[in-house]
Amino acid sequence: MRGGRGKPAAGRDAGIGFGVGAYLLWGLFPAFFGLLSFASAGEVLAQRILWTLLVALILLVVAGRLRELRRIDARTWRLAAVASLALSLNWGTYVYGVISEQVVECALGYFINPLVTVAFGVLIFRERLRRLQWVALGLGASAVVVLTVDYGRPPWIALILACSFATYGLVKKVIRLDALPGLAAEGIAAAPFALIAVIVFGVTGHATFGSSGSHTALLMVTGPVTLVPLLLFALAAPRVPLSTMGILQYLTPALQLTWGVVVGHEPMPASRWAGFALIWVALAVFTVDALRRSRRGHPVVADAVVTE
Repeated sequence: MRGGRGKPAAGRDAGIGFGVGAYLLWGLFPAFFGLLSFASAGEVLAQRILWTLLVALILLVVAGRLRELRRIDARTWRLAAVASLALSLNWGTYVYGVISEQVVECALGYFINPLVTVAFGVLIFRERLRRLQWVALGLGASAVVVLTVDYGRPPWIALILACSFATYGLVKKVIRLDALPGLAAEGIAAAPFALIAVIVFGVTGHATFGSSGSHTALLMVTGPVTLVPLLLFALAAPRVPLSTMGILQYLTPALQLTWGVVVGHEPMPASRWAGFALIWVALAVFTVDALRRSRRGHPVVADAVVTE
C-alpha cells in the first residue's frame, strides 16, 4: 500500500503486534513470578506495588506528564483507591497462585473473567442480555459447578481473580485517567499500606528483600515487568478494534494453562478438562455473539486488559 491508504492498515498491524506482545508477556508471568517463591505472596505484592509506582513516576517525569497527577480531583482519587484495592487483591491472589503452584487455577480465573464481567453488568447495571449471552453464562456457571466437584471445593483462586479484575474493569470504565497516570494514581493510593507491610516484614524478620543480591534484584524487577505489557497494551488499544482485543486476550490464560500443565506438571484429570471445555464453549459462544454484533455496527464492549 502507498500513501495515506496504507496508514490505517499499518497502524492496525502495529497495534495487533503490540497487543500480541502484551498478552504473550502476561501469559509468561508464571515463568517470572515462579522465581519469587523464596518470598511470601504478601511481600511480593508490597514490593511490586512500590516498584511499579516508582517506575511509573519515573516515566511520567521523563514524559513531562507528572503534573497530570496534580490535576486529579477528589472523586477520581476515590475511584483510584477503589481500583487500587481491586488490583491489589488481584495481584496478591495471582502471586499466591503461582508460587503455590496453582497456575492452572489462575488461568481459569482469566478464562472466566469476561463472563463474570457480563454477570456484573446484569447485577449492577441491570443490563439486558441477549440469548447467546445467557447461554454463555449458563455454560460458565455449569463449568464452575463441575470444577467445584473436581477440586472438592470452589475454585477460590480463579473466582477471586475473575471477580477482582471484573471490579477493576468496572471502575476503569468510569475513571478518566490514561493508563500510566492511572496506574501511578492507583499506586499512590496503595503505597502507604505497601510501605507498612514492608516495614512489618522487616521488623518481624520475614523480609527477603536485602537478604541476597538475587532476591533483591528479582523483587525490584517486578516494577518494570508489570509496566512493560501495560504500555504495550496502551499502544495497542487505540489501534485495534475492541472485538479483536477481546479475542487476543485469551492468549494469556491459554499460555498460563499450558505452563501449568506442561512445565508445572499440575494434575489435570478428565473432570477438570471437562470443566475447562465448558468454559471454552461458553467463551466461543460469547465471542461469536460479540463478533456478530460488531459486524452489524453495534458497539462491542471488551474488557481486554489483564493485570496479574
